[in-house]
Amino acid sequence: MNNTSPFKRALITGATGYIGSNLVRHLVKQGWDVHIITRPNSDLKVLDTILNRITVHRHDGTSSGMVKVMADAKPEIVFHLASLFLAQHKTEDIESLISSNLLFSTQLVEAMAVNGVRYLVNTGTSWQHYNNEDYNPVNLYAATKQAFEDILAYYIDAHGLKATTLALFDTYGPNDPRAKLIALLWKTAKSQQPLSMSPGEQLIDLVHVDDVMRAYIRATEALQEQIGGLTCYGVSSGEPMRLIDLVAAFQKATKTMLPINFGGQPYRPREVMVPWTEFQSLPGWRPHVQFQQGIMQTRPVSSTDI
Repeated sequence: MNNTSPFKRALITGATGYIGSNLVRHLVKQGWDVHIITRPNSDLKVLDTILNRITVHRHDGTSSGMVKVMADAKPEIVFHLASLFLAQHKTEDIESLISSNLLFSTQLVEAMAVNGVRYLVNTGTSWQHYNNEDYNPVNLYAATKQAFEDILAYYIDAHGLKATTLALFDTYGPNDPRAKLIALLWKTAKSQQPLSMSPGEQLIDLVHVDDVMRAYIRATEALQEQIGGLTCYGVSSGEPMRLIDLVAAFQKATKTMLPINFGGQPYRPREVMVPWTEFQSLPGWRPHVQFQQGIMQTRPVSSTDI
């Protein structure tokens, strides 16, 4: 995949997360000058193999510290992937959600404005659109993502920033350390311990990480062509599957049987039964990796006996 982006120097937040670390490696491979911003105590193990090819900036948590990081990095474009995700929050989580998803994000765009950095690819979530509504957050996490977009609107209008938000659906891919659905299915395939799940009628929209990387690169190109200050695109597979059908497809692709008890668990509060469909598609992008192909790339190394 050749780099056709007009940019060559980037600052990335969330670089130690699954999607963020894949983006760092992808940009490095394409010859970008990559800078990342992390907390002082962040574990960089996931980036061990390319640390000598990127520049790491430690953020001390202050707004002035963020301005200095931006001045030192001098990026042409910022990729903002850092966030705290909680499917269901507890009262004691509120401070962390606000700090991670609002304070840090606002410091970031303030630093961009101060330093004259104009271009931002922001990361949103399809969960901002419960029941397919223009705005109805599934949870507090999704509400904080929308709140930042409202703040971002000010910086766009007042300081001339140009931004694209990529609203991600569910993602998966190889070497994924997240405790998500695909990892759970592999674990169940290996252990053969019965697993209780919901009735399984909810639609799951899974996008392979390679396709997500292509979306981020395409977003940089779209920014150059963008007329307005902010555009939001949905990054969807276009082929959501019922959970019960997804499990069946997993079994067929991996040639395993899973001892799953559908209906053994209730649906979560505000379960997303039908993913957001009223999104604007990213021009020039479509998913390439089919589930049957992508799922075998996720096989854990320790699962050779399956």
